[in-house]
Amino acid sequence: MPGLTSDSDFSDMSTEFSASSLDPLPLPDRFAKLKRKLIAGNEAAVAESFYRLLRQLRKEADRIAAIGSNIIPTIDFLDIQDPGREAAFSKQLRKRGVAIIRGVVPPNVAEAWKEETQEYIDQSPYHAKGFPPEDPQMYDLYWSPGQVRARADSRMLEAQRFVMRAWSSRRDDALVSSNYPVVYADRFRIRKPGDTSMGVGPHIDGGSVERWEPDGYGRGGTYREIFEGHWEEYDPWDSSARLGVTSDLYNGAGTCSMFRMFQGWLALSPIAPGGGTLLVCPMLQLTTAYLLLRPFFSPRVGPDSSGEAEFLHESNWRLDARPSSVVHGAVPGHIQELSAALHPHLQPGRTMVAVPRVRPGDYVVWHPDAVHAAEAVNGARGDSSVLYVPACPLTQTNALYLASQRRAFLLGLPAPDFGDGSRSAIRGGESEHLGRPGVQDVNDAGGEEGLCSMGLLAFDEGRAASLVERELVRLANGILFPDRFDMCYKQPAKDV
Repeated sequence: MPGLTSDSDFSDMSTEFSASSLDPLPLPDRFAKLKRKLIAGNEAAVAESFYRLLRQLRKEADRIAAIGSNIIPTIDFLDIQDPGREAAFSKQLRKRGVAIIRGVVPPNVAEAWKEETQEYIDQSPYHAKGFPPEDPQMYDLYWSPGQVRARADSRMLEAQRFVMRAWSSRRDDALVSSNYPVVYADRFRIRKPGDTSMGVGPHIDGGSVERWEPDGYGRGGTYREIFEGHWEEYDPWDSSARLGVTSDLYNGAGTCSMFRMFQGWLALSPIAPGGGTLLVCPMLQLTTAYLLLRPFFSPRVGPDSSGEAEFLHESNWRLDARPSSVVHGAVPGHIQELSAALHPHLQPGRTMVAVPRVRPGDYVVWHPDAVHAAEAVNGARGDSSVLYVPACPLTQTNALYLASQRRAFLLGLPAPDFGDGSRSAIRGGESEHLGRPGVQDVNDAGGEEGLCSMGLLAFDEGRAASLVERELVRLANGILFPDRFDMCYKQPAKDV
């Protein structure tokens, strides 16, 4: 989602979350054939792996319920260079799929960015648009001074570089680098006390049925081990398996064109559990495996005819002899939804935990496959304000998007994923906005690195740590500055 949790299109909440239902929705018959083909020859292995998975889910759900929000790993920004603390933090991050980096910027800096953002709204020559339309709290603005400064800030870029080190590549020739973070311009939220309009149930961004489709995530073999019956061998942090995927086969609302290693937001106000904060299910590998295998299994006895423990027990579940067309919680063109009714073994009532209390300047990040939600109510006395700032590596696809986004920045248009460049989009954008930052403001906020992250300055090839990384930098510079860099070395599309 490019919004809420960096990917939900709040401009049409009813469209984005229309798949909710107590009963799964049957899809076209081709999905039954697709499911059959996905596990063909591996049926026995998949069944046994599912039963192992259910046993592990039961144990992990008990652990999460006992520990609560404290299970989410945290590290102070001043400690990210400490090898011991970094190793302990990274181990838990890779298991949980969510984390907090505290104090990336001082509270007074984050609060100043919030004030600048609020002033920018007040100075808008047009009525500020957003969600909900009658009282916007998620604003369709992308280039306020606070947003631009935060994205370019050297501390934010260093935090992104640090957290993206959780990823690695099985392929030595994969053209992806976390050493060169790039900007994905998203929106911001100022959620008022008592608000109930922005609560969102458990979901995963980045498409839905695409996770099962050969032309979607199948292009990268992202989940191959899971469909072969070896979910324990599945690595959620293999970046090479993400480069070739298509996460939006149906032109869905709120899609993200960049590869984000992490979705994330920077707190601009104090936010505590109960204050309209983020909810996450901190068992990344297990939830992904369960989500993908759930459509292949059915209960022998329904929940109304047995107790909860008996219903959830692995002995009550069997592999469907004839796969149906149902893909639980998935509908083409929508994000992936999860619920207790459709995904009972996840026990979301026990495993969805609120992010611990954060202060202005804390940075919350989560894996793009992490199950997350937004609390139904902001029950705090103050607002819950964040800037959505995902962590994105340098890739060919990201460089192509960056070139388009750069134009939007220079002209004051909506970011590419959010606007079509039409006259109506321009008038609804920020082209005539007083106080809209320019290139010099990016330079003042982040220097050369900030300019590079926005595609306003060529990446430094001399910083490349390997020949492959150098090749990627040359490719990206050729895309961003074709008049200055030769692109004859461009790699086949399948490698990027």
